[in-house]
Amino acid sequence: MTPQSQIAASQVMTMPPSGASPTTDVGVGAPQRAPYQGRKVGFLTLLKRDWVMLALAAPGIAFFIIFYYIECLGYIIAFENYLPFLGFFKSEFVGLANFQGMIRDTSFWQAVQNTVIISMLQLLLFFPAPIGLALLINSIISSKWRRFIQSIVYLPHFIGWVIIVSLFQQLLGGTGVFNHFMAALGVTGVNVMASPPLFKWLVTFQLVWRDTGWGTIIYLAALIGIDPNLYEAAAVDGANRWKRMLHVTLPGILGITILLLILRLGNILNVGFEQILLQRDAVGPKAGEIIATWVYYHGIVGGQWGVTAAAGLMNGLLGATLVIGANKVAHLFGQEGLYS
Repeated sequence: MTPQSQIAASQVMTMPPSGASPTTDVGVGAPQRAPYQGRKVGFLTLLKRDWVMLALAAPGIAFFIIFYYIECLGYIIAFENYLPFLGFFKSEFVGLANFQGMIRDTSFWQAVQNTVIISMLQLLLFFPAPIGLALLINSIISSKWRRFIQSIVYLPHFIGWVIIVSLFQQLLGGTGVFNHFMAALGVTGVNVMASPPLFKWLVTFQLVWRDTGWGTIIYLAALIGIDPNLYEAAAVDGANRWKRMLHVTLPGILGITILLLILRLGNILNVGFEQILLQRDAVGPKAGEIIATWVYYHGIVGGQWGVTAAAGLMNGLLGATLVIGANKVAHLFGQEGLYS
């Protein structure tokens, strides 16, 4: 074939098909324009397109609207001398009197102090525990053993607090296994379950024992999402196991860790109500009262609806403030946080 015929053949092969523009991309893999790109889409069009996803999300949305948003209207009783038989609209409006009564109540500040101390202990001791356990489980090579250990550490989460407190009573109570062992050694035992100085450490250890395994689920999912090529590249560069964990694994779960930390700060004044309620009487209100039990005993039991509603409102506002502030701090450090 002569050079002229080769040039003619190449021109024929590159010519666009009949009716197509010479600048139109017709090859395989050419970028396709989105169906709604560049034009305004109406609400009905979006509803028709996404109705399946909206239907799946509807039960969750309804749950939050009914049990979280509509119930916020009940906070009006924080500004009323609320009486259940009169209702919201006929109870006397007292303004900020309930907040003043809450602030003057010394038992409220004792409950706040206990709540903050327990929350700080849980933040320091419980929050890192699932991260460490997830790293250990992820380091197991055998997938069979990994699944077995995961199943074992998940189980305590499904045990009720009544059973857990009973187990700890049998182990650490005045007549428990620990005191019998100490007596056999000739040492005076300690009733840990009824010791006010040890109470806050006790409830923190109970939470670590119960929920550490359950908390590893999110971290293990994040660890699976890390690109294995990053570990291979680090190994080629001479990084040992500790350096790979420091420079690959931990940065890979940093985002989800900050997200969970922000959510944890939002619940810093909400520690386990059922767990504390079951053990409060053993150590007394001075050591065992938290905001949730204070609201229960003063509101539901004592009938001080307005004062306890004021405490709940302040608790919610403080939690929202902490979430917003922590999210801003996360943005300052270049992290996505909870929302943009």
